[in-house]
Amino acid sequence: MKGKLLKTFASSAVALSMLVGCSSGRGTVSTELKEGDTVKIGLNYELSGAVASYGQAEYKGASLAIKQYNANKNSKYKIKAVKMDNKGDASESTSAATKLMTEDGVALVVGPATSGASIATYPVADQNQVPVISPSATQVDATMNGDSPYEYAFRICFEDSYQGKAMAKFGYENLGKRKAVIINEVSDYGKGLTKVFTQKFEDLGGEVVATESYNAKDTDFAGIITKVKDKGADVLFIAGYYSEAGLIIKQAREAGMDCTILGADGFESEKLAELAGKENLNNCYYSTAYTTVNASDDLTAFVDAYTKEYGEAPNMFSALTYDATNLGLQALEKAGKTGADLQKAIADAKFEGLTGSFTFDKTHSPKKSVLVVNLVDGVQTEAVSVDPNK
Repeated sequence: MKGKLLKTFASSAVALSMLVGCSSGRGTVSTELKEGDTVKIGLNYELSGAVASYGQAEYKGASLAIKQYNANKNSKYKIKAVKMDNKGDASESTSAATKLMTEDGVALVVGPATSGASIATYPVADQNQVPVISPSATQVDATMNGDSPYEYAFRICFEDSYQGKAMAKFGYENLGKRKAVIINEVSDYGKGLTKVFTQKFEDLGGEVVATESYNAKDTDFAGIITKVKDKGADVLFIAGYYSEAGLIIKQAREAGMDCTILGADGFESEKLAELAGKENLNNCYYSTAYTTVNASDDLTAFVDAYTKEYGEAPNMFSALTYDATNLGLQALEKAGKTGADLQKAIADAKFEGLTGSFTFDKTHSPKKSVLVVNLVDGVQTEAVSVDPNK
């Protein structure tokens, strides 16, 4: 796979250079790539704000991919990243994408990390014919514009409905759980996961005995925990992000809830252990697209390079964006042009990366499996592949 990664790096460079050739600074006309060009790629991330942990990890993953490409002596182009901080806000994200595409003249945009901020950029992408590759926009139908997908919007992560069903199946079939309590964030992410988890768990024969909700940035969950802890549940599904999930886990364990805890990819952050306490992260599982358990040689090389570069280990968001960046660059090399040619190259791609091999379906979402990891004292110890549709 190392050879394939080197090819990916080379392709990235090629792709990026094409944007520089656009005289208008807009991606509305396909422009041929020329060897030796400097090409721009937009990095639109949540570098500050409540979910900055995600955005910063993704920015680092993209930056590493670009640095490795530029260091490759066989690279045909010089890649220049243009960074924007959308602060985790949809309107800021739209403004950032507009600037990147109409003023900075980027060939493609990688990011944002969250669904809301990503979706806000898709109309702009279609208008300017500049592809946006979202590493982690998991919201159900995120790439859809009515009955058809946004033409220039792609994502390389599975959507919430897929991972929500996977966690319900894992809890019921793999762990033998029969009674669930759900605590979800009042957001599209939280409500979407809750809906599909409930449906799948009950279809399998389980029972959801209680569902409670909270708002983002809440810190005191004593009232919710009091309501659910005596419901006789053998599993708690938390549909939300690490910033609140960590506190819920800590407070639930301290209140005597020793049942199995399940979560989705919103758990993916080193801050989860800081907030929950490592001692409380046992008998705890969550869905992810990335794990270092039984890592391949290529994944090990990525982890080593990332750790050397940033002084910390990568997480799922880092790896997803590393793949998303290389996917875009590989497609740029294949297309040799921007605009519609680049869009088609991405849509037709058969990509092999650190987070799995995949092609795109008709909604511009990847066909890939879900990994469920087990935490022991906050550390991933094993991973199971789950197909919720089987």
